[in-house]
Amino acid sequence: MKTNRRDLLKGGTLALLGSGFLSRFDKVAAMQKTPTKPAAGKSGPMIDILKSQATGVSEKMLLKPRTGEDAPPTPATYDRLPLEWHKDRVKLFFERAADQDIQTFLVRNPLNTIYLTGYWHTTTERPEATFMNKQDQAPWFLYPALDRDLVTTWWFGDGLMYFDFQDAEGAFPHLGIVQQGRTVDLFRHMLKGIKKHGIQGNKIGIDGELVPSEAAKAREVLPGIQFVNVNDILIGMRMVKTPEELALWRRAYLYLDRCHAFARDYILTHGTDIMDYEVSVAASYWAEQQLLSDINLHGGQPHFGVSTSCHVGCRVGQLCGYPHPNQPRFNRIQRGMSLQIDGGAKIGGCGGENYRMFVIADQAGKYNPHHVKLWEVSQHSCDMQVEMQKEGVVCSNIAYAIHKYQVEQGVQKYVYHRPAHGAGWEGHQLPELSLGDYTMLQKGMCFSEEPGLFDPETGCGFNWSDTVVTGVKSGYRMSMVPYSKEYLFIKL
Repeated sequence: MKTNRRDLLKGGTLALLGSGFLSRFDKVAAMQKTPTKPAAGKSGPMIDILKSQATGVSEKMLLKPRTGEDAPPTPATYDRLPLEWHKDRVKLFFERAADQDIQTFLVRNPLNTIYLTGYWHTTTERPEATFMNKQDQAPWFLYPALDRDLVTTWWFGDGLMYFDFQDAEGAFPHLGIVQQGRTVDLFRHMLKGIKKHGIQGNKIGIDGELVPSEAAKAREVLPGIQFVNVNDILIGMRMVKTPEELALWRRAYLYLDRCHAFARDYILTHGTDIMDYEVSVAASYWAEQQLLSDINLHGGQPHFGVSTSCHVGCRVGQLCGYPHPNQPRFNRIQRGMSLQIDGGAKIGGCGGENYRMFVIADQAGKYNPHHVKLWEVSQHSCDMQVEMQKEGVVCSNIAYAIHKYQVEQGVQKYVYHRPAHGAGWEGHQLPELSLGDYTMLQKGMCFSEEPGLFDPETGCGFNWSDTVVTGVKSGYRMSMVPYSKEYLFIKL
């Protein structure tokens, strides 16, 4: 029997919102523009804010991106980085490792595997590793049996499969072999597999340090082979985003910006009748519909639509007074409060977070002066970061200038953390815009934007975010959601 949308939404999380949720959702959804979908077999983006005639109240206020040398790139039309891009990353790694005479790599950090090979996979306690010689045509993998249908259908040269963790020697239930045996030492097992595959040269570049017990096993199984930590090469590559990554990053923000506008419209439409939790549920449900309807999922086949999602959150009042609150987001929106709409979007692993800070007028239509002060200082700090974030500038200098400004404005009591963290596939990535990080910025480095100010005593706080990309003369933001009082000071 076919299940319609309303039947689907009657149970689970959405049931907590009551029977009126669907009508409230539909009312705001109807306000948004419905773009024309791409032709069959084509890949978006169908949601093109740059050209669309917006109909939503908030979407009409989205800004047009700046143009010129330091400006956001044209959004990508692809859904993930192509395999050739990853092959170029492998080539670049070997070029950068050549001065250390490294012709082989072994990576155990799943993000390094994804970056170099494009093999997206779910990580658990089960060890996985990727090995490759410079002369190999495809990588070698250590992988558990539950991933066998994924790893072997991607860029796969050879590998060593084990059944599960903890593994019993010689046991492969999926092949009909069920037995109890000695627990397999998977690190030693991997080394033997690499030895059998063959090693080019006498050095293996590895993304980290071997612990003493691992080093002892390596000397035993692979005598004469030196393990060299090349993590600095890999993180150095990953920190500087390529044009292809930035274009896909930009595309993710097209959807995220529209979802911000939906959430703002939801609040303006339903005001004090709703909770922050409902805004999160409604906006996230709408967001996923917009994004995933524009991704070519190939009927659920592996390797399509990888690491693609869009979600929106909301917090109001007391929770805004804490950088990382441990209270649930289940509070009614009321006048006289600060409010945060936050969220993130990724397509093919590329994308980031986007937060905007609202001040809600009180019953008399006035804005709390204390809220206004913290909002203005934090907002100006965001602009300072964008203007200073250019190649050749040292991270610490940006943090110093922002913190000094905050202190000069007398809000030091409300400073809880550094202005920004590096942004990458894992979310937080080196380097940091912090006082102790003396990394010199390079064009293409990405950061969040979080010079937040928090006051738990009065229950208000302002923690912005975006993706700010390092440029030549200044940085630029990926988002087009305004930072203006016109957009963020609201009356309910």
